[in-house]
Amino acid sequence: MRIFNQIAICTFWLTLLEVPCLCAEESLATSWVETVKKHADEAMHSKTLGGRQFWGDVHHLHGWRIQQNVFTKHFRLLDPDDIRHTWGSFDECQTKLAKISDERRLGPMKGPAVILIHGLLQSSKCMLQMGASLEQVGYSAVEFDYPSTQVSIPEAAQYLNQLIQSLDGIDEINFVTHSMGGLVVRAYTMEYNDPRIKRMVMLGTPNQGAELADITHQYWILRTVAGPGARQLGTRTDGLIQKLPVPKFEFAVIAGSRGTPTGWNPLIPGDDDGTVTVESTKLPGAADFTTVNALHSRLLWNEDAHKHTINFLKSGRLRTEGEPQPIREDDAEATTVSKQ
Repeated sequence: MRIFNQIAICTFWLTLLEVPCLCAEESLATSWVETVKKHADEAMHSKTLGGRQFWGDVHHLHGWRIQQNVFTKHFRLLDPDDIRHTWGSFDECQTKLAKISDERRLGPMKGPAVILIHGLLQSSKCMLQMGASLEQVGYSAVEFDYPSTQVSIPEAAQYLNQLIQSLDGIDEINFVTHSMGGLVVRAYTMEYNDPRIKRMVMLGTPNQGAELADITHQYWILRTVAGPGARQLGTRTDGLIQKLPVPKFEFAVIAGSRGTPTGWNPLIPGDDDGTVTVESTKLPGAADFTTVNALHSRLLWNEDAHKHTINFLKSGRLRTEGEPQPIREDDAEATTVSKQ
């Protein structure tokens, strides 16, 4: 009995810490989930302790989220404050959410929504300020989490597709993406579509591949830590990025820059945001383009970027004054020549 109690206590704390079952077979992982669930039901209403790189959103309702663990494949239900309410199968989480929705009279979501998609090594937490700005002008902000260091870009797009399908009642869907998040949307358009999608703003997305990724790819430890998605960010002509389609809906590009010929980072060519070059963000077909003076990680907090994003989602143009600056095919050709 004493040994059993010790096992139960260890399993309980592993649950709270959300340590994935990395080396278990699928059947063993399922057994692990069932065992932990049995001994942790009373501790469900606790705040999660992180582990955001191991979970992907598959369902959203007024800030409530059902997420799937990338390793064990089980699900959990989180409220807007990241308090866990149940876990197990998707059906169990969905049933619990339906009950909570009835009790709290949440009702279906409605109106226009903006799905905010973070980049590599980040989480939806970095999108909160942008989401707050969008909600002030009438959008429902849907912060989307995906395990950016554990899955490929097309696999992240599968999570996104499930989330989009869950948005019952929403009559207009837009995207605001940062860095690799824009590539996740482009990968989504390879396999999926939703007639409600209207516009997208891409901030610091390496649409032509990231030169910095070419450099870090030389070091195996960086390749390993950053994961399969990061290994797809390079500029190779036979790489994934070159195969991703241009979205058929309206989109705009905002690049971070220093406004100088050499930019912030001497390791990559031309003006840049420290991580992605201005030229690499350009994608032919964009309805508008602009730069803001900001480092890559600060784009999401930049006041001008917020204003431009809201302007585009509302009107189809980034600036209230002046003419739009669309990106044409010859712009991309110039970028390709400059890299050779």
